[in-house]
Amino acid sequence: MERRQFIRWMMTVSGGLGLGLTACRSKRNIPGSIVGASAAIGHLLRDKVFERPAVFEERKVVIVGGGISGLSAAMHLHKARIEEVLLLELEAHTGGNAASGSNEYSKFPYGAHYVPIPNNQLTDYMAFLEEAGVITGYENGLPVYNELYLCHDPEDRLYINGKWQEGIVPNHGLSDTSKHQFTRFFEEMARLRKEKGKDGRDAFAIPVDLSSADPLYTALDQLTFKEWLTQQAFNADELLWYANYCTLDDFGTTIEQISAWAGIHYFAARKGLAANAHYDDVLTWEQGNGFLAEQLLKRSQAEIRTNSLVVAVEEVDSKIELIYYDVPNKAIKGLRCEQCIIAAPQFVNARMLGSADPERVETVKANMQYSPWIVANLKVKAGLEERNGVDLSWDNVIYGGNGLGYVDAGHQKISLSQPVKNLTYYKPLKGASNAEARKVALAKQHKDWVDEILSDLLKVHPNLEQQLLQADIALWGHAMIQPLPGWIWGAARKSLQQSIGNKIHFAHTDIAGVSIFEEAFYQGLNAAGRVKQFL
Repeated sequence: MERRQFIRWMMTVSGGLGLGLTACRSKRNIPGSIVGASAAIGHLLRDKVFERPAVFEERKVVIVGGGISGLSAAMHLHKARIEEVLLLELEAHTGGNAASGSNEYSKFPYGAHYVPIPNNQLTDYMAFLEEAGVITGYENGLPVYNELYLCHDPEDRLYINGKWQEGIVPNHGLSDTSKHQFTRFFEEMARLRKEKGKDGRDAFAIPVDLSSADPLYTALDQLTFKEWLTQQAFNADELLWYANYCTLDDFGTTIEQISAWAGIHYFAARKGLAANAHYDDVLTWEQGNGFLAEQLLKRSQAEIRTNSLVVAVEEVDSKIELIYYDVPNKAIKGLRCEQCIIAAPQFVNARMLGSADPERVETVKANMQYSPWIVANLKVKAGLEERNGVDLSWDNVIYGGNGLGYVDAGHQKISLSQPVKNLTYYKPLKGASNAEARKVALAKQHKDWVDEILSDLLKVHPNLEQQLLQADIALWGHAMIQPLPGWIWGAARKSLQQSIGNKIHFAHTDIAGVSIFEEAFYQGLNAAGRVKQFL
């Protein structure tokens, strides 16, 4: 998402680059805990052999996974008046990567924290936003977005060369060469946003599967974004940093890794029009996308069973049988249904399906990588020291920082005074491999994470350690799919999208290609449509 680059690029560019690095070991014992996905329980699927239950409950439809895709499927099944729907979720709550938390001061995100203004042809998605009160009406055929949910100013800022500047596109201290490259880059993205293939489709669309299959564009999926940038003579350090920040922000993937097609899609797929917003404006809430997860759940009549680990799915005598582990009761249970939607990531599905889809394990292993992340909520009392420049914004980014910065969860609040703020810090984890990064992350203690976060943020808030009341760390071992070269337009993704027979259907952003809210919403909608077709 571009966050008003064109408008902000017209601002005067001045100043210099560079910022000092500060190492830190916390001198205080900062309270808090490590929360997030239940890795130990999830690993039972990999490590434990479960017996077959003696009794199977009957349902018409079972959904496996209560993230956005699963909740969307449940909502659309209810809209289609399909009853006897049961949703199983491993975690203690639904929402997936849109998880959130709260304390006495505000709600806050533990995952995705905004959605951009949607493209106008996404009529089902916009209808949902209207039902949720996000769209309040229409003027001259264009949606009017609720001002409470449009991100308030100041929207974002970047700390660069000892100063906070407005916007995250570097505009403080650039050479003429760098300024020219940014201008040329945005002009190229604007051109690609309007491009259509020979098949008449947008070159870059949302959902991804609506994009043009014209080889002129799909060939971009065979090289990395960094290779494409080099081919186009984009080599200014500030531009490469910005492009890398953007791909890490949405995909947890660097420009050296991500497909050029996916990297360009980030900039060229957003085309929404509104009566009171621009296509690169954003919608956000205290709890981030947890708000939208709550809205989906409200519109579903499915029975929800959390703390439920599905360990096997197979077709038996023209029905689908599921075996799951009831975590609180430490009991194996069975379900039998006519239709099943699996809205879980493919590395999980491969183990659940076993002999029902023996090729899935190898396909996933050979083609799919998932980014590990941490999201930390920092409860900070008033009096946080600030560097010069723009005041605290919704999104606060450090040029060359170790993470992706933080958002102010209370930014949308109307109140003028907040004695304590919840600042949510984001960081994709790096290592020799994703598996190694996960292994290292699981071994870290709470204090290790606090020290790591402080080492990044003390350069902009020198008294953060003194003002920090609590730090809670959400660890996401497999936060999102990495759209590496060959994934978006390769045969593997298409094969994993296919239903098994006419009874087991799939819905998840990893087979959508990129992990964004709209993709999850339409994955669920499409899976619900297939269930309706075959019931």
